[in-house]
Amino acid sequence: MRRKRNWRRMPALNPDHLLEQADQLIATPGPGAPKQADLRRAISTAYYALFHAIATATADDFAGKTNQQTARYGLVYRSVGHRAPRDLSDDVQKQNLPARYSAFEPPGGFGTDMIAVATALSDLQEKRHSADYDPLFRVRASDATLAIVTARTALRRFRSTNAQKPKAFISLIVFKPR
Repeated sequence: MRRKRNWRRMPALNPDHLLEQADQLIATPGPGAPKQADLRRAISTAYYALFHAIATATADDFAGKTNQQTARYGLVYRSVGHRAPRDLSDDVQKQNLPARYSAFEPPGGFGTDMIAVATALSDLQEKRHSADYDPLFRVRASDATLAIVTARTALRRFRSTNAQKPKAFISLIVFKPR
């Protein structure tokens, strides 16, 4: 029999706080370059800022923003894996969206803002994989800074674009067209 988890429910991770943490990781407290561990962690955190913004938008839309303390909200939030957003992002970046998405594409297409978000998500996820798992990967402070700027810009674009476009995007993450 499965036991219920009994920790106190916390609100979703705030992407802006994650980006602040990434900024702090690359700030050099003294002479010399930041540590590789800090630079790698900053890249990973930049990706997670964008990923958690998408997971939060998904849960807010499907479970309701006012239900953040419910198991249902947690279920929707946790249903967003890493592969589905990446696969969709790769498709959204193509010159022509695959036919299986055509009925679900927002009027006028995803537009430049969502294509930029999709591109950033793919790029940041690839960098995160290298930063987290490749022992030969070496990071410069400028690489980490670029990752943070990319995430911050994508987050701004995700939040400011026409609401239909991110809603279509998150719907296609959760529900696969058949």
